[in-house]
Amino acid sequence: MQLAIIGGGPAGLRAAEIAASAGVSVTVFEAKASVGRKLLVAGKGGLNLTNAEPLERFTARYSGGPWEELLAECDAEALRAWAAGLGVETFVASSGRVYPRELKAAPLLRRWVQRLRGLGVQFAVHHRWVPGGSGASPLQRARSGEGAASTLHFATPDGPRTVEADAVILALGGASWPETGSDGAWTSILATMGVEVAPLVPANCGWELAWPPDVLAVAEGQPLKNIVARAGGIEAGGELLVTRYGLEGGALYALGPVLRAMAEPMIEIDFKPAFNAAQLAAKLPPAERVTLLEAARCWRLDEAATSILRSTAPLLAPPADLAAAVKHCRLRLTGPRPLAEAISTAGGVRWSALDDSLMLRALPGVFVAGEMIDWEAPTGGYLIAGCFATGTRAARGAVEWMKR
Repeated sequence: MQLAIIGGGPAGLRAAEIAASAGVSVTVFEAKASVGRKLLVAGKGGLNLTNAEPLERFTARYSGGPWEELLAECDAEALRAWAAGLGVETFVASSGRVYPRELKAAPLLRRWVQRLRGLGVQFAVHHRWVPGGSGASPLQRARSGEGAASTLHFATPDGPRTVEADAVILALGGASWPETGSDGAWTSILATMGVEVAPLVPANCGWELAWPPDVLAVAEGQPLKNIVARAGGIEAGGELLVTRYGLEGGALYALGPVLRAMAEPMIEIDFKPAFNAAQLAAKLPPAERVTLLEAARCWRLDEAATSILRSTAPLLAPPADLAAAVKHCRLRLTGPRPLAEAISTAGGVRWSALDDSLMLRALPGVFVAGEMIDWEAPTGGYLIAGCFATGTRAARGAVEWMKR
């Protein structure tokens, strides 16, 4: 039984591990010179593998798809046990995020690849999935029967290569971080083959807004800590970072879906979420009107927050009005940052195009995993966990398909 996996990111490598452990002959085809490049990029932040929060809350972080079933097969404890099996110790941070003790991706990836080689997995790098000669499809199914092989076409440094496989798992990623190989070129390929694909859009990304020059002079590069951000009735706590083009940060990433749905996206920042407006007003001098700078000193706002409020709030106002301003600082956004800069993407192969084993209904014997599927989750351990979960399900589906 020959299984071809196209894409050597976390989802593809996980699928290779599951299938090879089941006795299947596996080859991973990767367009770049090495596998796991997106994992290494994620490792720059310490490699947040998963999150140890309760499973019910964990699954609620994902949009679309049967995530209760998918994550039950690959929850936080399972991922920590998997890493331990590679000799990589993990720990749970105060936020619930799970990291390797070394806070590095390279040692884990190196041991993972060694394990895969020990299971017999073959790696074919510098293999880009492309149309065949005379405009032939990158993937062709023989018509002689349900279990017929797929013919795959690749461009390599040594010229075109054609490969036969009994089953195929596509794990080509979304369209963020294209330098790692995830360029989204597969969307047009699958669309021409009758697969319904939602447009790829940036997720977990920064948003642009037109800062006044005096705000940038003070706040650029500064964090806004311990805030709550709101949009469309949804709120997220955490931290934001002021950038020349707008805002970045986990609190903003979590609001991405609702911001994209707004005709005129706007974010509201609560700079003092630990206090209500009445409590904040009571901290100010008992005067009819108070200056914003005096209020900022009383509330211990930093210079970045104060500079933003100076551009949105009255400089002299009754205490109640200033308290309302610091609790409801509204900023109009002009749009998300480019797709290539995003941490992840939303959109992709629609769930309706897949069966329960993540096989494409239009292409029997062809399975999909990872960010190619139309799902979205915030940062915090959910992205890698989602890739592992879908890679696991696709691999098990492919093994069962080949056995039949």
